[in-house]
Amino acid sequence: MKIISNSLLILSFAVCLSCGSRKAEVHRNAIYKTDDLIITQVAENSFVHVSFLQTDDFGNVPCNGLIVTNEGEAVIFDTPANDKSSEELIRWIKETLHCNVKAIIPTHFHNDCVGGLKTFHADSIPSYANIKTLELAKENNFLVPQNGFRDSLRLQIGDSYVSVWFPGEGHTKDNVVGYFPNDNILFGGCLIKEADANKGYLGDANVFAWSGTVERIKSSYPNIKIVVPGHGEPGGQELLDYTIRLFKK
Repeated sequence: MKIISNSLLILSFAVCLSCGSRKAEVHRNAIYKTDDLIITQVAENSFVHVSFLQTDDFGNVPCNGLIVTNEGEAVIFDTPANDKSSEELIRWIKETLHCNVKAIIPTHFHNDCVGGLKTFHADSIPSYANIKTLELAKENNFLVPQNGFRDSLRLQIGDSYVSVWFPGEGHTKDNVVGYFPNDNILFGGCLIKEADANKGYLGDANVFAWSGTVERIKSSYPNIKIVVPGHGEPGGQELLDYTIRLFKK
């Protein structure tokens, strides 16, 4: 598909803001932009959605998610940060991409991944997450995804698929990554750092396991062309290498 351009968590988001706002390239080539939502096409069938988490101390914090499409179907990784932006995203996908949203997949339990989950459920869009995400969302009084899996999940999308995998602990105990083979794209979420980012919020992290977890991702997906982090600018495999070095002991 081709588009033609016509809490503790607050600290986490604040740290990410310093790296996300530093590079505007992800916004420069936007194909859709409002005050609440920015969408950028990063491959023929894949789009990064950027929404903003409003905080009292740090203003609007940009948060990435990913849309992948095939044969009139779409799968989304991470909800926008709130219900309003989620409604806008779903509407844009239906009206512009002419796709049915088949699933929403939060990559971990933090609010930048599940903040708009209510809107997806209200629109009868099923949600899938690591069983640990269901447990942690419930413990932290967040809306709980509907369907759980333990290690991996494979969902059909048109004549292709998306795969979701728990490679190990890192940013959180439940963080998963998503892969879409049609565009050779990996959504790393907050497990993967953008180039030159700092370590960020570590309150829910396993810093000792983090590098090894990303090394497993790198060895399992050797042909990845595009890597999308949870905050900041997408890149290639250099983002995996940078994250490995950042947490190497």
